[in-house]
Amino acid sequence: MTAAQKGKPVPRIYCAGPLFNRAEQEEMAEIARTLVDAGFSVFLPHRDGFVFADVHREFLRGGYESTEAARMIQQAIFWLDTYEVVSGCQGLVLNMNGRVPDEGAVAEAAMAWVAGKAIVLYKSDSRSLIHGSDNPLVLGLGNFVSVSTIPEIAYAFAQLFRARRPGPEAPLPRAVESAVESGRRLTKLLSTCKSLPDIVPVIVSSTHRSRRVLSR
Repeated sequence: MTAAQKGKPVPRIYCAGPLFNRAEQEEMAEIARTLVDAGFSVFLPHRDGFVFADVHREFLRGGYESTEAARMIQQAIFWLDTYEVVSGCQGLVLNMNGRVPDEGAVAEAAMAWVAGKAIVLYKSDSRSLIHGSDNPLVLGLGNFVSVSTIPEIAYAFAQLFRARRPGPEAPLPRAVESAVESGRRLTKLLSTCKSLPDIVPVIVSSTHRSRRVLSR
């Protein structure tokens, strides 16, 4: 019986990993499907957020200068991902496949570790960095345990959540809390967007609001 069937809150899992080609996106989508089939909720960045290149094109069509557009989109991505990792999700799976793990995914996993989230490391790739092993600062985020098949990811999370005992949440540093709140607001606004062009004014207004707050 799943958590939803028992009436318990369904843990939400952030899916962190490389997303730069079709094969990587398909693998991340398979991870997300497997977790959903096992009764979890998921956040899959390129599906549930937005893709930088797509939104950047819309900014250029709207007459924005490329560098300024890129800066605003990058800020928005940082806010959205920080919010989901630190506040919106209770766990994170780090897909470590690749010559080296994706640097953005590693940063997200580090945020999740500091925030006390459940973390599962997944790797089916034989390539490694240090004498047949991976960087210990990455492995340590998952307590030096990893799984090598996608079905094992869901099983590992089930075991982690079964063993976890909720405790009081530590206060967030001011900069982190600010990013989380910006991401929360941006997520709410993006939920009203019906097309890519709708996203542009949302990001612009959010970044302008942030500048006003910082200038006070």
